[in-house]
Amino acid sequence: MAVTLIGALVVLSIIMGLIPQDQSAHIHDDLLCRLGFTRMTSAWYFVLVYFITLLSLGALIIRRLFVFNIKDYAFYLNHIGLWLMLFAAGMGASDIKRFVMYIDEGKTEWRVYNNQGEALELPIAIKLNDFYMEEYPPQLAVVDRETGIPQPEKRPEFFQIDEKQPNGKIAGKIAGKIAGWNISLKEYIHKAIRSNEDSYREIHMPGASPAALVEIHHPQTGVRKEGWVCAGNIAQLYMVLNLDEKYCLAMTRPEPKRFVSDINIYTEDEKSGHTLLEVNKPYKIGHWTLYQYGYDTMAGNMSTYSSIELVYDPWIIPVYIGMILLACGSVCMLWTGNRGAEVRG
Repeated sequence: MAVTLIGALVVLSIIMGLIPQDQSAHIHDDLLCRLGFTRMTSAWYFVLVYFITLLSLGALIIRRLFVFNIKDYAFYLNHIGLWLMLFAAGMGASDIKRFVMYIDEGKTEWRVYNNQGEALELPIAIKLNDFYMEEYPPQLAVVDRETGIPQPEKRPEFFQIDEKQPNGKIAGKIAGKIAGWNISLKEYIHKAIRSNEDSYREIHMPGASPAALVEIHHPQTGVRKEGWVCAGNIAQLYMVLNLDEKYCLAMTRPEPKRFVSDINIYTEDEKSGHTLLEVNKPYKIGHWTLYQYGYDTMAGNMSTYSSIELVYDPWIIPVYIGMILLACGSVCMLWTGNRGAEVRG
């Protein structure tokens, strides 16, 4: 019975892992939805197998506890940990809730919106004190002036700007080569504002954009150009360096290196906290876990809001306890097995 239950759980888990899960999938009328494969945790056969597995495992633990023996501590740790982990994970699957909250700078928000656009009030509020971003230096590319496609079209080439080497030449050599053009970087300003028609200066202010003074030369045609290029943003127009009637040199938008939300958190049970929330560094308060979710990608570092994912999971601690007991029991079983082999030897 145990082997059959474990085999059934493995098969159902593989199906659940391979097919995207959608709890609203019942509104569709395809075969996978009708079979319940797209909402496995609420399918009757999965719940039945899960329940019988818990019942079987629990009965085994109780039977062994009636004839308790301290020497079987590895068995107790292993099986009790597994039962606790499965029980808490099963309960958590129905109780877990996920929301995405959009918060403007300087404001406090406690509302989220469901798939139908209806506002929901949560027992947790977040104030966004500040949102800021660090960026990688942008890249340069030769693009088609009409289509905007980087060249060569089948395998585009890019020149990565290096802030540590702003003089454009390394040991007397050209800094880089893209699409048959030799390029030298003469000056780079990460926070630049256009000062006149064809030049930029460094100003640290909202709306500043990366800009570079470059010299580009085509060794075959002998064409040589020099001028400024700018990535641009929602507050400042981009600038390209025209090379000929067909191609120009352009700067890509800088990619984010790190973006952070400075937030205060308040809950109904009068708990509060403050953190710098960023990707891969969640913050936990009570049964809530907060994750940095996103921002206004069109505005980039000028984004005036931050989106934060909130996950409510009251069963996560029992799951962790079960995992720890299971791991300890597995180690103990390996250790006692090795001792038994040494004694027999």
